[in-house]
Amino acid sequence: MEPLKVFITEDESIVREGLRDMIPWEQYGFVFAGEASDGETALPMVRRIRPDILITDIKMPFMDGLEFSRLVSRELPATRIIILSGYDDFEYARQAIELHVDQYLLKPITKAAMVQALEQTRSRIEEDQKQQEYLQQFIRESREYEHYERRDFFEKLVGGSLTVPQIYEQAARLEIDLDAECFNIVLFSLQGPDQDRGYSAEASERLETLIGNLYRNPDLLVFREGILSYAVLVKAQKDKIDERTARCLDIIRTQCENAEKELDWHAAVGTPVERLSGIPRCYMDAGHAMAFRHIMPGEHVLTAERIKAVTAEQESYQTIDSGTADPMLIRGFIRQGTAAELDDFVSEYFDAIGSAADSLMFRNYLILSARVNALAAIEELGISRSLLMERLPMPGQDAGKDLKNYLTEVLHAAVSLRDEETQRQGGKLLENALEYIDRHYTDEDMSLNTLARAINVSTNYLSAIFSQKMGISFVEYLTQKRMTRAKQLLKQSRKRTGDIAAEVGYRDPHYFSFVFKKTQGCTPREYRGGEQDK
Repeated sequence: MEPLKVFITEDESIVREGLRDMIPWEQYGFVFAGEASDGETALPMVRRIRPDILITDIKMPFMDGLEFSRLVSRELPATRIIILSGYDDFEYARQAIELHVDQYLLKPITKAAMVQALEQTRSRIEEDQKQQEYLQQFIRESREYEHYERRDFFEKLVGGSLTVPQIYEQAARLEIDLDAECFNIVLFSLQGPDQDRGYSAEASERLETLIGNLYRNPDLLVFREGILSYAVLVKAQKDKIDERTARCLDIIRTQCENAEKELDWHAAVGTPVERLSGIPRCYMDAGHAMAFRHIMPGEHVLTAERIKAVTAEQESYQTIDSGTADPMLIRGFIRQGTAAELDDFVSEYFDAIGSAADSLMFRNYLILSARVNALAAIEELGISRSLLMERLPMPGQDAGKDLKNYLTEVLHAAVSLRDEETQRQGGKLLENALEYIDRHYTDEDMSLNTLARAINVSTNYLSAIFSQKMGISFVEYLTQKRMTRAKQLLKQSRKRTGDIAAEVGYRDPHYFSFVFKKTQGCTPREYRGGEQDK
């Protein structure tokens, strides 16, 4: 620990100089940082020096010690105060207590008394610093849970289920600043080639870096939007919203395009709104744009302007565009599309085909192509073709007439089966995760990264699956298990708190006590004594 800075304010020069000269500051781990004869003179010096300990007389001209201490406590709450007084007066002592003064010493002050007061004050400073370190560690460990709460808030925000006062209330609780004139939504997804469930180390590493880069911009608020997708709420003044949105896209584009391996990534932009209540509409616009990634897989950044340009270009063709009829579009949607995007995809697919759908030969081709490629896509995902065969609608005589509905039914059957299989695999993954936690939750090095490596999935994917299925984050679940076991040991054994801390996975017994009080509302000792029930 670095030496603590000490400042003395005392109007009696003999006392002030005596204190200054009689203490071998460096020997005791302190640095004498300055002195002043009254509070008025001392205040600007103290503001500049920011001492760790302030020693001040209680009665001084121009500004007395109590008023001086009150100002310092307000502006520099970390500074500890020792008051010197020549008056054995309870009223002075009472006011000093109200100011949370650390020491109240009566003159004359001996060297031994001053050294003792300084060392006691240093112990309290060190304890405060340790508590602050514990708090920061707890915040870091709890950050994943905060992200889960942020996701829940975002889902309610874009779903339109919150009133404007509720939006501000929940945002304030989560420390989310929504002060802006204008808002926009940017959706983006990123995964490695042929990595449908987030196992790609390259994609996971890129995603973590990208999220970090976005977080460093206070006008870009990042939320998890799905298992492999995120949303950014862009906020700015009205004349700056386009610029801020473009900067968000540049951050995403730079990180993804510079990857060593090709990544499957897309970003979609909504239409700016000037009210918080308009964000759901903005989100719908972004979602509609994102659906075009299946129609235009080569377009990584999807904006309304770009979609209009490509659509107009396709409409100018008089013949069937081979890219438009590419069966890989259907196969790609089954692999990565969502049920919410299905209707948009089918509509845009038929709009892109245009007059080609009038051809009976083409319609028959599309019926067959839809079935064949749906089965191929399911097989590529590792799902038995026979499971989809049981669900696929048989093409009747009117299938060609109502081709759009038939394609919708085929895609719905395939996507539903895919999602059910994903849920099943996610359930198995979660089952493996919970079994591993049960066996290792008392290990000191137990973490989300450790768990992800043990069950061979990416940390990001595991975090999303865990919170989605459990309703709480990994960290919160792990802490709950540790606290439950700790409470059992506190009640059923005579083991010391330090031994219990080690037994439930905490290397530092003091940090264990901090977490216990933070989560249970009482200290381990109070819990053991039954004081939590009082």
